[in-house]
Amino acid sequence: MDIVSRKLSFVQEFLRISDEKILYNREQLLHSEKNKNALEELYPLTMDEFNKIIDQSEDDFQNGRITEARELFKKVETWE
Repeated sequence: MDIVSRKLSFVQEFLRISDEKILYNREQLLHSEKNKNALEELYPLTMDEFNKIIDQSEDDFQNGRITEARELFKKVETWE
């Protein structure tokens, strides 16, 4: 079974849950796993990686590849 099918099957099973305690436990498990995965993806940058990010940022700014905070806030306000 591919991942899309597994997700759909999982959602269908989840929607059938009628016990509040079971639902709460599954929600807690999901949040816990998401947080654990996010922490595993964090790692310290080397100075070389850090400097490359700074160089790329400066190049983006000099070449107009930026979005000002005001413009970003305007876009966010239109999201539903």
